[in-house]
Amino acid sequence: MAEVIIVPDQATAGELVADAIQALVRHRPDAVLGVATGSTPLPVYRALGGRGLPLDRVRAFALDEYVGLPEGHPESYAAVVRREVTDPLGLDPARVRVPGDTGALRTAGEDYEAAIAAADGVDLQLLGIGTDGHIGFNEPGSSLASRTRIKTLTEQTRRDNARFFSSLADVPRHCITQGLGTILEARHLVLLAFGEGKAEAIAGAVEGPVTASLPGSAIQLHPHVTVVVDEAAASRLALAQYYRDVYAHKPEWQGL
Repeated sequence: MAEVIIVPDQATAGELVADAIQALVRHRPDAVLGVATGSTPLPVYRALGGRGLPLDRVRAFALDEYVGLPEGHPESYAAVVRREVTDPLGLDPARVRVPGDTGALRTAGEDYEAAIAAADGVDLQLLGIGTDGHIGFNEPGSSLASRTRIKTLTEQTRRDNARFFSSLADVPRHCITQGLGTILEARHLVLLAFGEGKAEAIAGAVEGPVTASLPGSAIQLHPHVTVVVDEAAASRLALAQYYRDVYAHKPEWQGL
Protein backbone atom coordinates (compact mmCIF):
# COMPACT_ATOMS: atom_id res chain seq x y z
CA MET A 1 0.00 0.00 0.00
CA ALA A 2 1.22 3.49 -0.82
CA GLU A 3 1.83 5.88 2.04
CA VAL A 4 -0.80 8.61 1.68
CA ILE A 5 -0.12 11.93 3.38
CA ILE A 6 -2.95 14.46 3.49
CA VAL A 7 -1.74 18.02 3.96
CA PRO A 8 -3.58 21.33 4.39
CA ASP A 9 -2.07 23.10 1.40
CA GLN A 10 0.41 22.96 -1.46
CA ALA A 11 3.13 24.82 0.43
CA THR A 12 3.12 22.18 3.16
CA ALA A 13 3.37 19.47 0.52
CA GLY A 14 6.32 21.25 -1.08
CA GLU A 15 8.23 21.50 2.19
CA LEU A 16 7.52 17.86 3.04
CA VAL A 17 8.84 16.54 -0.27
CA ALA A 18 11.76 18.97 -0.20
CA ASP A 19 12.72 17.45 3.17
CA ALA A 20 12.92 14.03 1.53
CA ILE A 21 15.02 15.31 -1.38
CA GLN A 22 17.31 17.17 1.01
CA ALA A 23 17.88 14.00 3.04
CA LEU A 24 18.57 12.06 -0.16
CA VAL A 25 21.10 14.61 -1.46
CA ARG A 26 22.90 14.80 1.87
CA HIS A 27 23.28 11.02 1.77
CA ARG A 28 24.15 10.94 -1.94
CA PRO A 29 25.33 14.28 -3.40
CA ASP A 30 25.11 12.90 -6.97
CA ALA A 31 21.58 11.58 -6.49
CA VAL A 32 19.39 11.03 -9.53
CA LEU A 33 16.04 12.85 -9.50
CA GLY A 34 13.11 12.25 -11.81
CA VAL A 35 11.55 15.66 -12.41
CA ALA A 36 8.02 16.41 -13.55
CA THR A 37 6.63 19.52 -15.23
CA GLY A 38 3.29 21.31 -14.92
CA SER A 39 1.99 23.22 -11.93
CA THR A 40 1.83 20.29 -9.50
CA PRO A 41 5.55 19.96 -8.60
CA LEU A 42 6.18 23.71 -8.42
CA PRO A 43 5.76 23.88 -4.60
CA VAL A 44 8.54 21.30 -4.28
CA TYR A 45 10.93 23.27 -6.51
CA ARG A 46 10.11 26.49 -4.67
CA ALA A 47 10.78 24.87 -1.29
CA LEU A 48 14.07 23.39 -2.51
CA GLY A 49 15.16 26.69 -3.99
CA GLY A 50 14.94 28.38 -0.61
CA ARG A 51 17.26 25.95 1.13
CA GLY A 52 20.58 26.69 -0.54
CA LEU A 53 21.37 23.02 -1.06
CA PRO A 54 24.43 22.21 -3.17
CA LEU A 55 22.72 20.48 -6.11
CA ASP A 56 25.39 20.92 -8.76
CA ARG A 57 26.23 17.19 -8.67
CA VAL A 58 22.61 16.04 -8.83
CA ARG A 59 21.50 14.38 -12.06
CA ALA A 60 17.95 14.72 -13.33
CA PHE A 61 15.73 13.04 -15.90
CA ALA A 62 12.46 14.57 -17.06
CA LEU A 63 9.40 12.38 -17.49
CA ASP A 64 8.32 13.49 -20.92
CA GLU A 65 8.49 15.97 -23.78
CA TYR A 66 6.26 17.19 -26.58
CA VAL A 67 7.03 16.13 -30.13
CA GLY A 68 6.84 18.71 -32.90
CA LEU A 69 7.47 21.99 -31.08
CA PRO A 70 10.20 24.17 -32.60
CA GLU A 71 13.52 24.27 -30.78
CA GLY A 72 13.45 26.83 -27.99
CA HIS A 73 9.63 26.93 -27.74
CA PRO A 74 8.83 28.25 -24.22
CA GLU A 75 6.34 25.46 -23.54
CA SER A 76 8.64 22.64 -24.59
CA TYR A 77 9.45 20.65 -21.49
CA ALA A 78 13.15 21.20 -22.11
CA ALA A 79 12.47 24.93 -21.68
CA VAL A 80 10.14 24.40 -18.73
CA VAL A 81 12.64 22.20 -16.90
CA ARG A 82 15.41 24.73 -17.51
CA ARG A 83 13.19 27.61 -16.34
CA GLU A 84 11.59 25.95 -13.30
CA VAL A 85 14.18 23.40 -12.18
CA THR A 86 17.68 23.65 -13.63
CA ASP A 87 18.29 27.40 -13.34
CA PRO A 88 16.51 28.15 -10.02
CA LEU A 89 18.00 25.13 -8.23
CA GLY A 90 21.50 25.50 -9.62
CA LEU A 91 21.64 22.13 -11.35
CA ASP A 92 24.35 21.54 -13.94
CA PRO A 93 22.54 21.67 -17.33
CA ALA A 94 24.84 18.96 -18.65
CA ARG A 95 23.48 16.60 -15.99
CA VAL A 96 19.80 17.22 -16.83
CA ARG A 97 18.16 15.13 -19.54
CA VAL A 98 14.83 15.41 -21.35
CA PRO A 99 13.43 12.65 -23.60
CA GLY A 100 14.39 13.19 -27.21
CA ASP A 101 17.23 15.59 -26.42
CA THR A 102 19.59 13.59 -28.62
CA GLY A 103 17.59 14.75 -31.65
CA ALA A 104 17.22 11.25 -33.10
CA LEU A 105 13.49 10.71 -32.65
CA ARG A 106 13.46 7.19 -34.08
CA THR A 107 15.83 5.94 -31.36
CA ALA A 108 14.94 8.49 -28.66
CA GLY A 109 13.20 5.94 -26.42
CA GLU A 110 16.08 3.48 -26.46
CA ASP A 111 18.60 6.30 -26.00
CA TYR A 112 16.76 7.61 -22.94
CA GLU A 113 16.43 4.18 -21.37
CA ALA A 114 20.18 3.66 -21.84
CA ALA A 115 20.97 7.04 -20.25
CA ILE A 116 18.85 6.24 -17.17
CA ALA A 117 20.51 2.85 -16.84
CA ALA A 118 23.96 4.41 -17.17
CA ALA A 119 23.09 6.74 -14.25
CA ASP A 120 22.20 3.65 -12.16
CA GLY A 121 18.51 4.50 -12.23
CA VAL A 122 16.38 7.19 -10.61
CA ASP A 123 16.50 7.56 -6.82
CA LEU A 124 13.35 9.67 -6.38
CA GLN A 125 10.76 10.25 -9.09
CA LEU A 126 8.31 13.13 -8.77
CA LEU A 127 4.93 12.49 -10.38
CA GLY A 128 1.72 14.37 -11.01
CA ILE A 129 -1.48 12.76 -12.24
CA GLY A 130 -3.87 13.82 -14.97
CA THR A 131 -7.62 14.08 -14.54
CA ASP A 132 -7.90 10.87 -16.58
CA GLY A 133 -5.34 9.11 -14.39
CA HIS A 134 -2.30 9.41 -16.65
CA ILE A 135 1.21 9.70 -15.20
CA GLY A 136 3.96 11.00 -17.41
CA PHE A 137 2.18 11.02 -20.73
CA ASN A 138 1.05 7.42 -20.33
CA GLU A 139 -2.54 7.81 -21.43
CA PRO A 140 -5.31 5.32 -20.50
CA GLY A 141 -4.61 2.00 -22.19
CA SER A 142 -0.84 2.24 -21.77
CA SER A 143 0.87 -1.05 -21.00
CA LEU A 144 1.92 -1.45 -17.39
CA ALA A 145 5.26 -2.72 -18.73
CA SER A 146 5.76 0.10 -21.25
CA ARG A 147 9.12 1.78 -21.80
CA THR A 148 10.09 5.24 -23.06
CA ARG A 149 8.33 5.75 -26.39
CA ILE A 150 6.28 8.03 -28.65
CA LYS A 151 2.61 8.39 -27.63
CA THR A 152 -0.45 10.15 -29.03
CA LEU A 153 -2.09 12.50 -26.55
CA THR A 154 -5.80 12.20 -25.80
CA GLU A 155 -8.06 15.15 -26.50
CA GLN A 156 -8.68 15.49 -22.76
CA THR A 157 -4.96 15.87 -22.07
CA ARG A 158 -4.63 18.37 -24.91
CA ARG A 159 -7.56 20.37 -23.52
CA ASP A 160 -6.07 20.25 -20.01
CA ASN A 161 -2.74 21.54 -21.33
CA ALA A 162 -4.21 24.16 -23.67
CA ARG A 163 -3.94 26.73 -20.87
CA PHE A 164 -0.20 26.84 -21.51
CA PHE A 165 -0.66 27.62 -25.23
CA SER A 166 -2.38 30.29 -27.31
CA SER A 167 -5.08 27.82 -28.36
CA LEU A 168 -5.95 24.14 -28.34
CA ALA A 169 -4.77 23.92 -31.95
CA ASP A 170 -1.24 24.78 -30.78
CA VAL A 171 -1.01 21.85 -28.35
CA PRO A 172 1.04 19.03 -29.90
CA ARG A 173 -0.68 15.72 -30.61
CA HIS A 174 2.38 13.60 -29.88
CA CYS A 175 4.89 13.25 -27.09
CA ILE A 176 7.74 11.08 -25.94
CA THR A 177 7.32 9.75 -22.41
CA GLN A 178 8.90 7.40 -19.96
CA GLY A 179 6.78 4.27 -19.84
CA LEU A 180 5.03 2.91 -16.79
CA GLY A 181 7.59 0.12 -16.60
CA THR A 182 10.36 2.72 -16.67
CA ILE A 183 8.74 4.82 -13.94
CA LEU A 184 8.24 1.77 -11.72
CA GLU A 185 12.00 1.13 -11.74
CA ALA A 186 12.70 4.35 -9.78
CA ARG A 187 13.58 3.54 -6.17
CA HIS A 188 11.06 5.95 -4.63
CA LEU A 189 7.92 7.36 -6.27
CA VAL A 190 6.41 10.58 -4.92
CA LEU A 191 3.02 11.42 -6.42
CA LEU A 192 1.49 14.83 -5.71
CA ALA A 193 -2.03 16.03 -6.45
CA PHE A 194 -4.02 19.10 -5.48
CA GLY A 195 -7.62 20.15 -5.95
CA GLU A 196 -10.96 18.43 -6.27
CA GLY A 197 -10.40 17.90 -9.99
CA LYS A 198 -7.79 15.26 -9.14
CA ALA A 199 -9.84 13.50 -6.45
CA GLU A 200 -11.33 10.80 -8.67
CA ALA A 201 -7.99 10.00 -10.29
CA ILE A 202 -6.26 9.78 -6.91
CA ALA A 203 -8.94 7.48 -5.47
CA GLY A 204 -8.61 5.20 -8.48
CA ALA A 205 -4.82 5.22 -8.40
CA VAL A 206 -4.55 4.47 -4.68
CA GLU A 207 -7.61 2.36 -3.91
CA GLY A 208 -8.98 1.11 -7.22
CA PRO A 209 -7.96 -1.94 -9.22
CA VAL A 210 -4.62 -1.94 -11.01
CA THR A 211 -5.58 -1.37 -14.61
CA ALA A 212 -4.15 0.07 -17.81
CA SER A 213 -7.38 2.07 -18.04
CA LEU A 214 -6.09 4.19 -15.14
CA PRO A 215 -2.30 4.30 -15.58
CA GLY A 216 -1.72 5.94 -12.21
CA SER A 217 -2.90 2.73 -10.52
CA ALA A 218 0.44 1.21 -11.53
CA ILE A 219 1.93 2.83 -8.41
CA GLN A 220 0.30 0.03 -6.41
CA LEU A 221 2.89 -2.32 -7.90
CA HIS A 222 5.81 -0.35 -6.40
CA PRO A 223 7.28 -1.11 -2.95
CA HIS A 224 8.04 2.52 -1.98
CA VAL A 225 5.39 5.07 -2.94
CA THR A 226 4.45 8.29 -1.19
CA VAL A 227 1.26 10.08 -2.24
CA VAL A 228 0.98 13.67 -1.01
CA VAL A 229 -2.42 15.32 -1.49
CA ASP A 230 -4.41 18.23 -0.13
CA GLU A 231 -7.83 17.79 1.44
CA ALA A 232 -9.67 18.40 -1.84
CA ALA A 233 -7.66 15.81 -3.77
CA ALA A 234 -8.17 13.36 -0.87
CA SER A 235 -11.93 13.90 -0.74
CA ARG A 236 -12.84 10.61 -2.47
CA LEU A 237 -10.45 8.34 -0.59
CA ALA A 238 -12.44 5.74 1.31
CA LEU A 239 -9.57 5.15 3.77
CA ALA A 240 -8.65 8.80 4.31
CA GLN A 241 -8.98 8.61 8.09
CA TYR A 242 -6.80 5.52 8.21
CA TYR A 243 -4.10 7.32 6.20
CA ARG A 244 -4.25 10.22 8.66
CA ASP A 245 -3.89 7.84 11.62
CA VAL A 246 -0.96 6.02 10.04
CA TYR A 247 0.90 9.25 9.34
CA ALA A 248 0.14 10.72 12.77
CA HIS A 249 1.74 7.71 14.45
CA LYS A 250 4.60 7.16 12.03
CA PRO A 251 8.03 6.83 13.66
CA GLU A 252 10.10 9.93 12.91
CA TRP A 253 13.12 7.84 11.93
CA GLN A 254 11.27 6.34 8.96
CA GLY A 255 11.34 9.57 6.96
CA LEU A 256 9.29 9.92 3.80
